[in-house]
Amino acid sequence: FDRVSIQQWIDSGNRTCPITKLPLSENPSLIPNHALRSLISNFAHVSPKETSRPRTQQEHSHSQSQALISTLVSRSSSNAPKLESLTRLVRLTKRDSIIRRKVTESGAVRAALDCVDSGNQVLQEKSLSLLLNLSLEDDNKVGLVADGVIRRIVAVLRVGSPDCKAIAATLLTSLAVVEVNKATIGSYPDAISALVYLLRVGNDRERKESATALYALCSFPDN
Repeated sequence: FDRVSIQQWIDSGNRTCPITKLPLSENPSLIPNHALRSLISNFAHVSPKETSRPRTQQEHSHSQSQALISTLVSRSSSNAPKLESLTRLVRLTKRDSIIRRKVTESGAVRAALDCVDSGNQVLQEKSLSLLLNLSLEDDNKVGLVADGVIRRIVAVLRVGSPDCKAIAATLLTSLAVVEVNKATIGSYPDAISALVYLLRVGNDRERKESATALYALCSFPDN
């Protein structure tokens, strides 16, 4: 699906989609998917050392993740252990799809959303980063919206720290990969206006991420 391969396919005289075999227009134009490119640039840089980790280390990470999840979801945990668990889970879920699924299935999403609502800026930033990593799984994108993540994102876009606002905008971009989420986000009160406001007054990173989110959302005609 990279542009070079698609261009070669077209330049070779093919006028059908190589996957679906459906016909293309006579002079097809290629439109860059900036939203997807931004997500890839943010999260696909895994070092060779990480990709070649021994299997035993992976197994250790998986068993370790269960204890971190338990700390995060426990009502008796104070902010300090929750922050430690979030920090380590962000690191683990960034590169491990199995752990992302485990976190989602454990009920930790609700605990992360509570941390977004906590008013603690550091907890908020780490919990948003965890939710962003979880959203990399296509199966999680609709579920996160159903769990109420959009309300939290819009609130953060309005009053969060600059780093939290940028992460929140990136999270919207990730969720908007799914077509039904584009409609849901676009119809949510203040979601698009909050991004536009960030585009006007934010720092460089905030403007970049809000512009990318708006680009993704506006591929849906009603938005």
